[in-house]
Amino acid sequence: MNNKVNPADLESVKIAGDTPAMRLFSLLELIAAQERQFALQDLVDNTDLPKPTVHRMLQQLENADMLMRDTDGRHYCVGGRLRRLAEDLLFNDTRYGARHAVLKSLGNELGESCNLTALAGNEVLYLDRVETEAPLRFYLRPGSRVPVHCSASGKVLLAQMPPAQRRRLLANAPFDVYTKNTIQSLEEFEVELEKVKQQGYAFDNEEFLPGLFCVAVLVPRPDGSRSNMAVATQAPIMRMTPDKALETLPALQRAAQALTQIEAQLSES
Repeated sequence: MNNKVNPADLESVKIAGDTPAMRLFSLLELIAAQERQFALQDLVDNTDLPKPTVHRMLQQLENADMLMRDTDGRHYCVGGRLRRLAEDLLFNDTRYGARHAVLKSLGNELGESCNLTALAGNEVLYLDRVETEAPLRFYLRPGSRVPVHCSASGKVLLAQMPPAQRRRLLANAPFDVYTKNTIQSLEEFEVELEKVKQQGYAFDNEEFLPGLFCVAVLVPRPDGSRSNMAVATQAPIMRMTPDKALETLPALQRAAQALTQIEAQLSES
């Protein structure tokens, strides 16, 4: 299965900037927008820069751990430092207050713990969370990470990706087993993701923690592009069954739309 970039898929972009640092940043913007791996020649063909210049810039970004080489030595992907920067921006975003208000309102309506998450490699990062007042609960603080293959949020975030991109992301995922319900292979996970894509929501039915049920929906981007944010609620199985989880979907979807509106308003201001 081909997961390398087709040069025709890249728009021709002018790499602009008054300083070398800003030109590097402009190149990173182009790279970060790609959904597939890319090679040196792909960027040369689709920018206004000569090949030696692009090669030097890629070397600088690789040395800074902003980019890394794929196993074939020719194609590049996001490096650890750039990924951590993206995660920190999501976690400490100035939208936090408005988002937290939506999450708190959702938690009050449902009476259960609710969380806002983003994809971070092959894990799901908890950006924010409100806890239920119920005496029996599972405590996960903001900043916690869970494996993507046993997370309802992870499923809805991955379901929107092309299969080739998912397979590249999950190629080295360990698929560790946490409970008897944990999905244990990429093939089984692909079947689950196709179901999630069709239904528009995902369950975690005791797949990460015994006794915990979770349901999640995607937070759409205002421009319709691929999202990296999901909203979810979770509860012990004595309070949440699959049927009860379905009853929470209207509230979850309203919260998702409210979060989308926050993004739209801030992008216009």
